[in-house]
Amino acid sequence: MAMRATFVGTVTYMLPERIRGDNYLYAADIWSLGLTVLECATGKFPYDFSEGPTNLMLQILDDPSPTPPEDAYSPEFRSFIDDCLQKEPDARSTCEQLLSHPFIKRYEEAGVDLAAYVGGVVNPTERLKQIAEMLVVHYYLLFNGSDGSWHHMETPYMEESSFRFSRNVYVGQSAIFDTLSTIRNKFKGDQPSGGIFHVVEKIHCGADGEREITVRVSGSFIVGNQFLILGEGLQAEGMPGPDELAIDIPSNRAGQFREQFIMQPGISMECYYIPRQDLYIS
Repeated sequence: MAMRATFVGTVTYMLPERIRGDNYLYAADIWSLGLTVLECATGKFPYDFSEGPTNLMLQILDDPSPTPPEDAYSPEFRSFIDDCLQKEPDARSTCEQLLSHPFIKRYEEAGVDLAAYVGGVVNPTERLKQIAEMLVVHYYLLFNGSDGSWHHMETPYMEESSFRFSRNVYVGQSAIFDTLSTIRNKFKGDQPSGGIFHVVEKIHCGADGEREITVRVSGSFIVGNQFLILGEGLQAEGMPGPDELAIDIPSNRAGQFREQFIMQPGISMECYYIPRQDLYIS
């Protein structure tokens, strides 16, 4: 859904495409998952970090990806790790594919109620906040990002999804994507100084029944070249915070927006889609 170009996190988990200077998508999380699961299984980090971060990055780029020893781990587990640690991001398995992997499927009949377990260890209020911030960062980064990643904006919408804007209602993945594309193109413009970008100032979220999550976002539009989050208590990884910016929002404001997203869990674990969305611009 979103492409990033930041250097964030721990160097030991840096992925090949970021070391090469490329942007990255959700496949970055698959790489990190593979390293983490392998480390949990073996009890040690898969790469040699003794010679410092530069040597580590060369290992990640040039050496074969780490794989569990054949004589100590099942073929299913070794295949699962190999699918996560492909050097090329497009070759890595997706979340959906990993959930259908034989290593996962072989334990389906174990009788463990994962939903009950997660419900007992997760703070629901904090989890709502995390989901809201995840949506906001990924959605507006994608909206204000490069043309090459824009096609991912279709992902969170289904055929029954609806988008309300300027007294019109657009229904279906294609209709919503086309409408968002039109709005985005108007914002981008053709000025060398930059286009119109979102500045997120407030985020509110709450549960609506047992399945739906309501996320309300408000903020300003400014002429510039970067999407910003300036809400109190909000800090997107790899992006400057309010104290690092010398921007007078009221003086540079080109307009204001309010946007509401209704989110529902999808078929796969930790996947959400947007059945309803409303956008108001003033």
